[in-house]
Amino acid sequence: MASNPPFKQEPHKLLVIPGPIEVADDVLYANAHPSMSHTSPDFIKVFGDCIRMIRTVLYSPNSQPFLIAGSGTLGWDQVASNLVQPGENVLVLNSGYFGDSFTDCLQTYGAHVDQVQAKLGEAVQPSELEAALQGKSYKLVTITHVDTSTGVLSDAKALCETVKRVSPNTLVALDGVCSVASEEIHQEEWGIDVVLTATQKGLGTPPGLSIVNASQAAMKAFHERSTPPGSYYASWKRWLPIMQAYEAGRASYFATPPVNLVYAFHASLSQITKGTPSLQERFQQHREASKRIKDTAEALGLEQVAVDSKFAANGMTALYFPVGLSASDIVPKMAEKDVTIAAGLHKDIKERYFRIGHMGISVVDKARGDIDKVLDALTEVVKKALATQKS
Repeated sequence: MASNPPFKQEPHKLLVIPGPIEVADDVLYANAHPSMSHTSPDFIKVFGDCIRMIRTVLYSPNSQPFLIAGSGTLGWDQVASNLVQPGENVLVLNSGYFGDSFTDCLQTYGAHVDQVQAKLGEAVQPSELEAALQGKSYKLVTITHVDTSTGVLSDAKALCETVKRVSPNTLVALDGVCSVASEEIHQEEWGIDVVLTATQKGLGTPPGLSIVNASQAAMKAFHERSTPPGSYYASWKRWLPIMQAYEAGRASYFATPPVNLVYAFHASLSQITKGTPSLQERFQQHREASKRIKDTAEALGLEQVAVDSKFAANGMTALYFPVGLSASDIVPKMAEKDVTIAAGLHKDIKERYFRIGHMGISVVDKARGDIDKVLDALTEVVKKALATQKS
């Protein structure tokens, strides 16, 4: 990991929700950079480096990144307003809450949306996608790589292969808000046209940047649209010249970027792309930490929302409460042990489960002991709750 920064953050409860996540001291220190002009030579270089490094994270050397102030949700608006024209058909592969939300966003911009709905705890399978593609022509297919509401992981590679084989002119957008930098993504090799994400999860930075990475095919579709983009702020017509200028080492202006946050993002990306562990080692460490969490949960008698290991994310775990117990028996008790986890989100099971995030520095910096702390607290809390229930 990076050398010790000039300061250490205050003691606090360990944050292991599925985002925001724990942030390294050197990243927080970078966020405290003195206020800078967004057109200063120093900042221009930092912003340009961030554009280049996100390509490395996604294995996409020929892509066009967009780094815009906003949450991950802004990525939906970018996809819907820049790549889909009113009346065009979009197919949403729905594995939870965020498939519903992406659908809502697309419909807001006038798209005709169909869904392939996975069963709760499962992801859409390539055979289901193929059947849908054979029935109608679609401009775009969207995939939620990891649905944060369920902890379900979709097989992005297999789904993209299916789209490119059955309907090669259809674009693929991957919602990677809860997967980038914790799940392996080879954007160009897999044929993903857009990856959208945000800073506050696997990328290990405070919230505030929407990151969208577009393929050459996506940019071609954008340039060939017959109507203007449906958004003012999210329009690539306005943002593309900004990204190109910063990468070329020139200042340009449309809307003020979050300068300090970009410095923090640069610090985190530098560690991810140039430090230790390597990207491939990072993905393996996430798989190992995920297995530890899930094996411990299983030993405690906790059932995952993901019905099979092939559907289980590596950066988070969603677990049902033991029969007879509820959120009040687990979530605040974990907080008493200085571990902050998340309650349920999916509308069908909201009161029946909880979620643990395990990504970023909590996984790759083992000296912190974060995963051990989570496992010790979970074991003690669940055992005590079950014993109390029996007494």
